[in-house]
Amino acid sequence: MIHLLGTRNSGKIRELKELLADVRGLELLSFFDIPFSEVEENGRTFAENALLKARAISSQTGLSVLADDAGLVVDALNGEPGVRSARYSGEPVDYARNNALLLERMRGITAREAHFAIVVALHLVDGREYVREGVLPGRITESPVGSEGFGYDPLFIPDGYTRTLAQMSFEEKNRISHRRQAIERIKEVLVDLVLQT
Repeated sequence: MIHLLGTRNSGKIRELKELLADVRGLELLSFFDIPFSEVEENGRTFAENALLKARAISSQTGLSVLADDAGLVVDALNGEPGVRSARYSGEPVDYARNNALLLERMRGITAREAHFAIVVALHLVDGREYVREGVLPGRITESPVGSEGFGYDPLFIPDGYTRTLAQMSFEEKNRISHRRQAIERIKEVLVDLVLQT
């Protein structure tokens, strides 16, 4: 069974392929195999954006698509950057600029609780859809630390840890990530679908 990963982000593609590697009979393609147009993420929630992407890319390619929308939600900033996480500091997407803006807005704030949230949407060519979520609670650092990962990883320390996601190995981050939680939940659906074919 072939599914297309609905992202152009090479970091996400790597994570998703690693997390789904053990699903036998599932072939994962990416933007680099079958290019697709950018989808405007104009939803108000992570779920709306994930479904928008999955549906639009499936329509463009004729394939079943697994897409997600994820972001950082900072309590003290009333949920910012939220669904605008990737473009928090404007276009084009610039992780360093986003991190700098977040730290600027957090200056002087001692309550630094935050969480990563993700919604994964699977849109099948027959129109069936499945949606699963994941959350990773933690806190925002005072400055970037670490060089692994992408996005806000250098600013985020998960609850129960003393290091940022950017200080963790790829494998360690994947064991605890919000993306892993959601993918483990959607993996059950994928296994069932593969068994049905």
